[in-house]
Amino acid sequence: MTQAAVLQSGKGDNGLPEHVQGAADPRFACAVQTFASLFPGPRFGGGALAVYVDGEPVVDVWTGWSDRHGEQRWTADTGAMVFSASKGVASTVLHRLADHGLLDYDTPVAHYWPEFGANGKASITVRDILQHRAGLSHLKGVSKEELLDHRLMEERIAAAPVDRRQLGRAAYHAVTYGWLASGLARAIMGKGMRELFRAEVARPLDTDGLHLGRPPEDAPTKVAQIMFPQNTRANPLIDRLAPWLAGLPVAGGLGAIYVPGLTSLVQGDTPFLDSEIPSVNAVVTARGLAKMYGALANSGRIDGTQFLSSKLADGLLGKTSLRPDLNMVFPMSFHLGYHGSPVPGLLRGYGHAGLGGTIGWADPATKSSFAFVHNRLVTPIVLDQILFAPLILPLRRAMTAAHARGPRAVPQYGTRYHETGGTH
Repeated sequence: MTQAAVLQSGKGDNGLPEHVQGAADPRFACAVQTFASLFPGPRFGGGALAVYVDGEPVVDVWTGWSDRHGEQRWTADTGAMVFSASKGVASTVLHRLADHGLLDYDTPVAHYWPEFGANGKASITVRDILQHRAGLSHLKGVSKEELLDHRLMEERIAAAPVDRRQLGRAAYHAVTYGWLASGLARAIMGKGMRELFRAEVARPLDTDGLHLGRPPEDAPTKVAQIMFPQNTRANPLIDRLAPWLAGLPVAGGLGAIYVPGLTSLVQGDTPFLDSEIPSVNAVVTARGLAKMYGALANSGRIDGTQFLSSKLADGLLGKTSLRPDLNMVFPMSFHLGYHGSPVPGLLRGYGHAGLGGTIGWADPATKSSFAFVHNRLVTPIVLDQILFAPLILPLRRAMTAAHARGPRAVPQYGTRYHETGGTH
């Protein structure tokens, strides 16, 4: 492939939009232009977009700013905390364990994690957890300090009583999914999810761009600051009303996410990053997340390596369901840890979106994947939660064309897997 086959920064008339760095197959020019328009200035933060087709990187671009003061540009090794898109990586860890023969989806969780069998949970299976049907979504009065103690929370969820109203029905486990996954993995491997993200996903994919929590000091991946209001003034009405509503038996989604002082965890230096919450606080680069989903979409294979067996990878695509999720209201079509398109027909395949509009996605029909990560949570654009939506149609068209006619690979930017020895 010649350099003329791709759009690159610094290429004049044949280059990327102004201020966008990286490279892209020209068929993705519309998607890249749309991506660039999402970050018009420092107050809108920055982000990255990466696409794989047939196991080849065809888009790897980034733009904008990684700090709240508009002084530090996004780079090839800038990562972002992707909130619920973290669940896709945690689920992939569990699939790797299943592929090793260490885990069976239809076996009760208590078989691997005996403490979990307490209080009516003995029959809950691994599949129930992956489909958000375990009846354990409610945080039930957890404090901010407890939320950050992942070992304590694994113990608490193992001892918790099951919610019979939710058991067996899809009810998004917004935060508790992470401790269910990490407690199960720890019971099997004797290791926490921070270590397993690296050992089971980042290392075999040869990327430094997949971390749980704050990357070690000597890691090439540097986490962007979250563009979130830094105002710490209390709101008496919300401070009184939210805990009461969250504590109701029918609290739904609020009961699954609310703890007092929650917003402070994404302010300042982001205290959220100093724990292990696999449902919330993964720090990833777009290329790292897109490469993981690229392997899943390509029958488990990428860069000449069988990351997952083809049989397991090809079974990760679930059926579309229009049944509303009890906590999210709209349908999520959860299957083995990933969800389908929340808007029928918008997206093919599966993946996981996160708060603010981050997303990682696999489309087995075109053997393609994409990831969009950024640091914007609440800004003058109030629809950040669906920030990825304008990218979907141009990406779908370009991925279909690239798969049909052959992808034009771009250089692989960012640091490959890096053994870290620093502290968090």
